[in-house]
Amino acid sequence: MVKEHKKETFKHLVMRFLLILLGATMAAVSIELFLVPNSIIDGGIIGISLILDYLTPIPFGILMVVVNLPFLFFGYKHIGKNFFISSIFAIVALAIIEFPLHPIPGVVDDPLLATVFGGLILGAGVGLVIRNGGALDGTEILGILLTRKLPFSVGEFVMFVNIFIFLWAGFVLGWEHAMYSILTYYIASKTIDIVIQGLDDTKAVIIVSDEFIELGAAINSRLGRSVTKLHGKGGYEESAKDVIYVVVTRLEISKLKHIVADIDPKAFVTIMDTQEVHGGTFKAAIH
Repeated sequence: MVKEHKKETFKHLVMRFLLILLGATMAAVSIELFLVPNSIIDGGIIGISLILDYLTPIPFGILMVVVNLPFLFFGYKHIGKNFFISSIFAIVALAIIEFPLHPIPGVVDDPLLATVFGGLILGAGVGLVIRNGGALDGTEILGILLTRKLPFSVGEFVMFVNIFIFLWAGFVLGWEHAMYSILTYYIASKTIDIVIQGLDDTKAVIIVSDEFIELGAAINSRLGRSVTKLHGKGGYEESAKDVIYVVVTRLEISKLKHIVADIDPKAFVTIMDTQEVHGGTFKAAIH
């Protein structure tokens, strides 16, 4: 029997849309009070809409909705109903909030300050929208659709599109503003990653060693981390091997290396970045 999935509770739904609204508000504040007054743009659909706002009498909010909608409708069956509704809500909210902010003077008139703080606020807002199941930019949706038939990844497609957007910005706004825009895009993208993935910098470590029992006990007692033992087989000798898997923080990596070097200097160790860690007793570990 297939287990029926629980539907999203009304309380969770309301909280999710309130957070999307907060994210859209932050994006609108960044655009109208930091970026636009200093002739700076972001990448993607936001960047295209801002350039068109400079070239036409059509307000930015309307452009955001008009330019984004085709991508959302084309991608509807690929991104799902909930994502589609959440994205429409976020984009419309941004457009509505942007109107009363437009007449307000910019917070700063220093392009560098506008770039840094505008990028941070924009990235936090966009990240908050994405984290809660929506999007303010249809570029990645278009990338997902097109890269199924093109020999490019979604990331490569988005980068390719943004190159043309910033070149366009150079001709329209001037090359100095275009360079500030590239910096804004970089800051915003890094902030988005932090908001989506969190501030925890964790590492996943795989250790292949014949001393797996002693290593597991040492990691548990000296680091306070639980380990998982995986059963594997050597590819050359076809001999059975137990593999240790453990997740630690960035600050614990050095100590973990010392533990492995003390017990088995010949151990094969692989250290990988992780985006998020949930469940278990990871947070409760005490050194």
